Amino acid sequence: MANPGYGKRAAPGQHPRTAHDFAHLPPREAAVAAYIDRLPGGADISVKTLAKTLPYGQCALRTALNNLQRAGHLRRGREHLADSGSPRWITRTWFSRTARDDDWWAAFTRGDVPKEAQEPPAGQGGPTRSRAYILLAALGRTTPSLSLSKAACAELAPLLTEWFTRGASDEHVLQSLTAGLPTPVHHPAALIRTRLTTKLPPEPERAPRPPLRVLECAKCGTPGRPEALPGGICGPCRGEAGPAPDATPLTASAVRTHAADIRTAMANRRERPRL
Repeated sequence: MANPGYGKRAAPGQHPRTAHDFAHLPPREAAVAAYIDRLPGGADISVKTLAKTLPYGQCALRTALNNLQRAGHLRRGREHLADSGSPRWITRTWFSRTARDDDWWAAFTRGDVPKEAQEPPAGQGGPTRSRAYILLAALGRTTPSLSLSKAACAELAPLLTEWFTRGASDEHVLQSLTAGLPTPVHHPAALIRTRLTTKLPPEPERAPRPPLRVLECAKCGTPGRPEALPGGICGPCRGEAGPAPDATPLTASAVRTHAADIRTAMANRRERPRL
């Protein structure tokens, strides 16, 4: 896991996990994406950490992550939590199992993207599982003692949905459900039901403002507006030339005016008394 507040951040509104989520990617990128997808929120997904686990070197992983960014699964940037009282901008890495285009990431940066997917993935029948159901079903992967059945996930999902309605994040929910567990856990569903009921956050006094976000170029790290970073890469890193300098020459009167301003500034500086 990364330091608290850093690491992997799951993008909202992702489709349920399937066996074909990354079939459109080359084998290496698909393997890296599948591994990151199954890591919990807050996991360290830096190149150095991934290289300790995956059978690829740091250079290969850096290339793979950049390719995932171009494919719409990954974005790097910075985030400032509104109303946090802190001036700090936190480095973020957002991952989406569902590939997103540049327009989606631009909307996400503005805080305009809904948290729930509204339609099931193409080619799949049946209703889309809710965000609450997906989180409950995934509990057993990181905390085996809290493994739940399909029926238990469906029964507990409405209780967890109320947490999300009140502004709780996935990290807050996981901390509340997994901290200080008894050993052993005899009845996971009953324990989770109790915690979802007794630890329910209070209703927010007002709707929280969305966090301020800015994306960064995957290669040079330069921040910029989403429209200037198609595929997560800035223009200079894509080999595009910058805007041509203004070649219009100054008029003689403009040159004399600039020179007079400079002479005046220098004279004032020489006449300034020393303290």
